[in-house]
Amino acid sequence: MKKYKMASILMFIHGAFMEIGGCLCLIPVFILGNEKFDINQYFSFIVPYFQNNMNLILIIGMIYGVVRVIGAIGLWKNKMWGLVLSVINCVITMALMMLMLPAGIIDGILACSSLIFILTQYFGDKKIIQE
Repeated sequence: MKKYKMASILMFIHGAFMEIGGCLCLIPVFILGNEKFDINQYFSFIVPYFQNNMNLILIIGMIYGVVRVIGAIGLWKNKMWGLVLSVINCVITMALMMLMLPAGIIDGILACSSLIFILTQYFGDKKIIQE
């Protein structure tokens, strides 16, 4: 149970502070205008489409963050749906982190760590083949 709690905390930090918090911090930039801040100077992505459509990335990031926090809360409360939602979140993040470089590095560290905690708690010391 302790590993589920650690995974839940990691996922909550990832969703609330990195995804949702990051999106909320960039909203004033888009309200005041890109010409004052030139947001592309500070953030660069490996995929040019992401770089050119930062407002869409913010919306997607906010959705990911909310779903990640919901999964973390479900996992914290020891709900099976929280476990499944958290695993789905971690796997999707692992698949997409390559496209979001350099921010994807931290995404990968947090998501992979959470997934390792979840899987080691769920499967424990079970062997692949029982002899």
